[in-house]
Amino acid sequence: MKDNIHPPFHYVSVNCACGASWQTRSTIMDEIKVEICSNCHPFFTGKQKLVDTAGRVDKFYKKYGISSEA
Repeated sequence: MKDNIHPPFHYVSVNCACGASWQTRSTIMDEIKVEICSNCHPFFTGKQKLVDTAGRVDKFYKKYGISSEA
């Protein structure tokens, strides 16, 4: 393997729009800004909602007898 071909690896701060921040390592020397992280993403927080397009979700719920609060 060749010597001195890899970029330097530094500790950087990652900042989310929700206010969360953490340290990681990267070849980027500046701080990293992200719009969404695991603290605020609906999938990880359990606040994910189904988007009903033309009543398809309601039709599915009626077909299989599922309450819409599920």
